[in-house]
Amino acid sequence: MRTSFVKKTEIQRGWFVVDAEGQILGRLASRIARILTGKEKPIYAPFLDTGDHVIVINADKVRLTGAKEQDKAYYRHSGYPGGIRRSPVEHVRARQPGRLLESAVRGMLPKNRLGRAQFRKLKVYAGPEHPHQAQQPQRLEPGAPVATPAAEPSAGTQA
Repeated sequence: MRTSFVKKTEIQRGWFVVDAEGQILGRLASRIARILTGKEKPIYAPFLDTGDHVIVINADKVRLTGAKEQDKAYYRHSGYPGGIRRSPVEHVRARQPGRLLESAVRGMLPKNRLGRAQFRKLKVYAGPEHPHQAQQPQRLEPGAPVATPAAEPSAGTQA
């Protein structure tokens, strides 16, 4: 018996729009990460990028639970001694509203070149408008299952 895998040329990628208004950051990020990796598709393989493109609108209106709005902070380091910088959530949200969601999704993707390729399919916008109308994205409602076009494995590869 043989296992058949989908080829790169057979992967069909869809486009989805997610409205982040009023949604919880972590739950939304995990759902987006699953779509980007392709885990929602029957052709999923952990070593292939089978995921779809995701457009997030209203990223500035994403919700944090508990006291995270005051307590949570993002860190970065310049590489020099004493070069650590701390940015509270309210400062990050004011300066770069999409960075909260991007950071959460990036942390849920693989830490290798496959994860970087999957992350490039994420488009985050602070407001309700996006420039991807030509791709005819499907609107993805919270809690609704993802209906993606999946490529069928070749009939000749199965024994």
